Amino acid sequence: MDYSLENHKGFIGRPASELPTPAFVLRLPVLKKNIETLHRDVENLGISFRPHVKTLKSLEVTKLMLAGGKYRSIVASTVAEINGAIPLVKEGILDECLYGLPIYPGIIPRLAELRKSLRILLMVDNEQQIAHLENINGQHSWDIFIKIDVGSHRAGIATNNPALQRLVQRAEASSAVNIYGFYCHAGHSYGGRSRSDAESLLNVEISHGLEAAKLLPANRNVVVSIGSTPTAHVAESLKTAAPANIKLELHAGNFPCNDLQQVSTGLVSEDAQASHVATEVCSVYPDRNEALVNAGVIALSRESSAYSGFGRAVDHPAWGVVRLSQEHGILGTEQKDQLVDEVFKVGQRVNLFCSHACITAAAFHVYYVVDENNIVRDTWVPWKGW
Repeated sequence: MDYSLENHKGFIGRPASELPTPAFVLRLPVLKKNIETLHRDVENLGISFRPHVKTLKSLEVTKLMLAGGKYRSIVASTVAEINGAIPLVKEGILDECLYGLPIYPGIIPRLAELRKSLRILLMVDNEQQIAHLENINGQHSWDIFIKIDVGSHRAGIATNNPALQRLVQRAEASSAVNIYGFYCHAGHSYGGRSRSDAESLLNVEISHGLEAAKLLPANRNVVVSIGSTPTAHVAESLKTAAPANIKLELHAGNFPCNDLQQVSTGLVSEDAQASHVATEVCSVYPDRNEALVNAGVIALSRESSAYSGFGRAVDHPAWGVVRLSQEHGILGTEQKDQLVDEVFKVGQRVNLFCSHACITAAAFHVYYVVDENNIVRDTWVPWKGW
């Protein structure tokens, strides 16, 4: 059993410096500010908002992203996330969830059971998926988003692919599905390095979504859902006017937390990172000017960013994680005037910004939530599994 999972309540009210390591720490004031910023942008634009719960996978953060029921829809990547959010349905602040992977036969019975509790929408990008839904269709049809590939080449169909029109026609002819909208996600926006990069991809998302919507009758009400965390960070620059039958919706997931990948886009500051991994120095090696901390691949992941290595020391920005093995993280620096035995000692606490919070958070069974004085005020237990 994970030590934090067994003992986390005992650390509430204590300084973060007393936490067991490695530990995943959330700075609540920063997290709330990040959420409020995006909510303000959405409000000013007058569009809908559907947060993705995949980053922190927890009841508490999901409730904050929904603004206590002001926004009533989510995206989830796993059935475990949907199950975890059911208490919010019972609280009366959540109505529906989009299952964020293109649908496959093995998951349909579980989703069918879940829609006894809340409305479930499906993602479709292939005619075969509709055939499977027809084969097991019950009394009610499924509302679907058709996934549009806007350049990430992860899932979806490009608008210039004849298969998209065939898919729309297939869906329109089927009694098993109803086209609810078109879903665009520029996952490659994480590789951008400027505001103009993100704005360009935001325009790609909206233009491709609107182009896809033209495959339906002009009087048909349809949702165009756009977004990724980088493009959501520039949502206030959205200028495209949608036709009267189009309802625009923004989706994003990483924005409460942020990380080095988000900082690398040039859209948020280092101070906007709400999470870090607390570690402890196990040893120092003056001969090679490196130190060892007790957080390796499992705790940090091998995700990268524009910063070299796999994480950066919060209080020692010249130092980062230069190598990893399963439970070992090696701190190093490119600055010749930085000497390891003058900076780090065995037993010293070192907080690390991570490259990709979604992947890092998934390794931890408990999040320690601290206030502006680094006192643990709460502990959140995330949803695990698939």
